[in-house]
Amino acid sequence: MIVAIHQPHYLPWLRYMAKLALADTFVLLDDVQYTKNGWQNRNRIKTANGWSYLTVPVHAHVTDRIVDVRVADDRWRPQHWKSLQAAYGRAPYFQEHSAFFEGFYASPWERLVDLNVASLEYLRSALGLRAPLVRASSLGVSGEGSERLVRICKELGATVYLSGAYAATNHLDAVAFRGSGVELAVVEWTCPTYRQCHPKVGFLPDLSVVDLLFNEGEAARQVLLRGVRTLEPISVGGGIT
Repeated sequence: MIVAIHQPHYLPWLRYMAKLALADTFVLLDDVQYTKNGWQNRNRIKTANGWSYLTVPVHAHVTDRIVDVRVADDRWRPQHWKSLQAAYGRAPYFQEHSAFFEGFYASPWERLVDLNVASLEYLRSALGLRAPLVRASSLGVSGEGSERLVRICKELGATVYLSGAYAATNHLDAVAFRGSGVELAVVEWTCPTYRQCHPKVGFLPDLSVVDLLFNEGEAARQVLLRGVRTLEPISVGGGIT
């Protein structure tokens, strides 16, 4: 069984969703430290003027865990819905998914993690991805860094831990997996071209998955997988072999 683990993101970008597409179980690392100015409360969409951030305002301190981060106010909700309508109202598959997003942005949200998970559950289903989402906070697995990743994998009965290429070469400690019975694999992914709105702007890679979903509909999953180049083993010395 392949397990991938990542912090919960807001309307995740395509690279994130590609890893989810390759996993059998996807763990949301919701009980680690929140990252300011990261992707946990924002992402990018394509507009007639280029890319633009959608950012959820939050109340967060440096030491707060993601699961404890509170949404700051409600003004962002109608703003984000209007932004999606303006950017994608003419996209081929926007109307197919508009009912969910209209309801999503009409709902009050107190915690960032809850709105992230709710939107990700919908996006996962809309793309036909089968991996269930598991919150790390529900597992009761202790530890830090790569050691905790190993413990989570073993708790879930994983035989393979799937890492993104950046994590594999920057902060993953492959030695922690030695003798664990969990094999390491790294996914190399490059954003493929696909149909987008606002052609005068040119093609923009690495946007939120909603850009792909609204433009490609049921073909979105195949587009994600088209970007996968290799799945490579990682040596116990910490480098990619």
